[in-house]
Amino acid sequence: MNKFNTPLGEIKVKVLGHASILIEWNGKHIYSDPYSEVCSFAGMPKADLVLITHNHYDHYDPEALNEILAPQTVVVTDPGTGKVDKRYFPLEYSEKFEYEGVEITAVPAYNILRFNEDGNHFHPKGFGNGYILSFGGFRLYIAGDTECTQEMKSLKDIDIAFLPKNLPYTMKDEEFIEAANILMPRYLYPIHYFELDPTKLREGVDKRIELITE
Repeated sequence: MNKFNTPLGEIKVKVLGHASILIEWNGKHIYSDPYSEVCSFAGMPKADLVLITHNHYDHYDPEALNEILAPQTVVVTDPGTGKVDKRYFPLEYSEKFEYEGVEITAVPAYNILRFNEDGNHFHPKGFGNGYILSFGGFRLYIAGDTECTQEMKSLKDIDIAFLPKNLPYTMKDEEFIEAANILMPRYLYPIHYFELDPTKLREGVDKRIELITE
């Protein structure tokens, strides 16, 4: 796991596969989009906080959730996933939720150019969320399934960005690079990819950004 210092203490970060992320902080375990086809969650630490970006099967996976949910788990979701039970807290765009001093803000995640065979966006605006987690001003951006939207372009002071990179659902390499160079995070994790060419990404991404692919 990679370690980062924040005003609220050290965090440890690991991409578990696809869009699944684990963040350890002050003895707490924060999961984003746990997905059982890329990682076995059996025996993993119970979740204190779970973030669900949208209700596609590879992001909202009851099989994975059943392994890590506990009575005290807090689940922050998009409106489409909704309030499954009392542990779930749906957020609309720009709404905030505070967990143990960590401020969570929902941001838009959607397609602009990418459509399914029915002519509808794979992820229409309003369907899913990205999230910014602020650990006392140290800001993580989990983008969700999205392209490089105007809302993404307006984000500032991102320390760690988790950006999706796959076709036809999110961004191709060139769009991923463009998004990264607009956001200018200190650290950048590609997620949600089928194939990854780290050399190509490193050649395109601004040298001031540390690209993390392992």
